Amino acid sequence: MIDLLDTTYGDRAAEWPANELDFHRLSATGWRPTPFRQIVFKINSRCNLSCTYCYVYHQADQSWRGQPATMSPAVVEATARRLSAHARRHELPRMQIILHGGEPLLAGHDYLRNVVERLLAAVDAGTALEFALQTNGTLIDEVFLELCREFGIQVGVSVDGDPAVNDRRRTRRNGTGSHAEVARGLRLLTSERFRPIFAGLLCVVDPMSDPREVYESLLAWRPPNVDFLLPHGNWTARQPARGGDETSTPYADWLGDVFDRWYPAPEHETDVRVFLEIIALILGGHSHIETVGLSPSSVVVIETDGSIEQVDALKSAYHGAASTGLAVQRNDLDEALRHPGIVARQIGLAALGPECARCPVHRVCGGGYYPHRYQAGSGFRNRSVYCPDLFALITKIGRQIRADVEKAKAQGEH
Repeated sequence: MIDLLDTTYGDRAAEWPANELDFHRLSATGWRPTPFRQIVFKINSRCNLSCTYCYVYHQADQSWRGQPATMSPAVVEATARRLSAHARRHELPRMQIILHGGEPLLAGHDYLRNVVERLLAAVDAGTALEFALQTNGTLIDEVFLELCREFGIQVGVSVDGDPAVNDRRRTRRNGTGSHAEVARGLRLLTSERFRPIFAGLLCVVDPMSDPREVYESLLAWRPPNVDFLLPHGNWTARQPARGGDETSTPYADWLGDVFDRWYPAPEHETDVRVFLEIIALILGGHSHIETVGLSPSSVVVIETDGSIEQVDALKSAYHGAASTGLAVQRNDLDEALRHPGIVARQIGLAALGPECARCPVHRVCGGGYYPHRYQAGSGFRNRSVYCPDLFALITKIGRQIRADVEKAKAQGEH
C-alpha cells in the first residue's frame, strides 16, 4: 500500500494519458468532445462519518485538508455563470446537478436552498436543471425533505446493509456505527409524502458479507434503484480482497449471488443499475454509467474552492490525480474538455490498452472503471484491477441473457 501523502513515486508526466493524449491533435482527426451534462457540486467538503473505504479521507489524495469546508457564495456565483455559459454554448436541453460532499447536508437548510435557487436563476429557460443529492442519510430531517420536494431534488442514500454489516465500515470518527441514524432518515424519506423524491440506495460491496442478506436488507426499504459499487482500488493500491490471484473472483461471486436472487424474481423488486447496464451492453446497447461500457463520460466536479476536477474517484489513485489546474473563478468549463484525463474518459475504445482490446468482453466491460486502471509508472492505460471479477460477472450474466433470448426465439417459432 502506498503512503497516503506520498507524491514522489513515479513521473506523472510520463504516465498515460498525460504523456500522449493531445486535444488539438485529436480534434484534427474529426473527434469532438462530449459536453458536460452531469455536474458534481461539492457544496461541503467535510463529513460526519469516517467510512473505512472512503476515497476522500482514507486513500491517496488528501487535498480535502486544504479545501474550504463549505463553498462560498462567490464560488457558487462563478459556478452558476460557467454552467449557464456551457449549457448555452452546447445547446444542452438538460443538465444534472448532483449535490455532493463530504456530506452535503452539513451545509444547512438555508444554504442548500440558496445554492439551488442561484443555479436555477442563472441557467436559461432552454436548459432544464435536474437536481440530485447523495447523502449518508444521518442528517435527513423533514425540513431538508420538504426543500427537496419543493425543487424536485432526487435523494440517494448510502448504506451498506443491515446494522452489523453497515456499522463495520460506515462509522463515525470514534468508531461507532451510523445505521440507527440512517434508518431514521430512511423512514422519513420512504414515507408516503417523500417517497416520490427517493432516488435509491448506494451500497459498496463487502465480499466478507452475505450478499443475499445485504440485498434483502436494502430491498426492505423498497428502493427504486440500488447501486452496487466496487470499493476503489488500483494496481498500486489494491483492496485486500482483490489480491494477486487472478483465478479468485470474490466480487464477481458476491454480485453473482445477488444477480441469482434478483434476476428470476417473480415480480420486479428494484432496478440494480450494474446488472441492467451489463444486460443492455450485451444486447448491443450503450452504457449510461462510467463503470462499464465505452460511452464517453460527461461528468465534471466542482470542489468547494471552485477547482474544476475530473471524476473524484481518481483521488484513490494518487495525490492530485483528479486535478485539472482549472477553477470556475478564471476558467470556462470548455477548457476542462481539453484536459488529457477528461479526454481519456471520452474516447472509448481508443483509451484501452492492447490487452483489453483482445478481450472478448471489452465492449461490455469497457476496461473497467477508469480510476481502477491506475498503476504507478504507466498510468491509466491498463485493464481494471478488478478484471477477473468483471470478466466472470459479465460472462455469467451473458450466459443467462443468451439462454433467455434463445428460449424466446424458440417459443416464437411455435
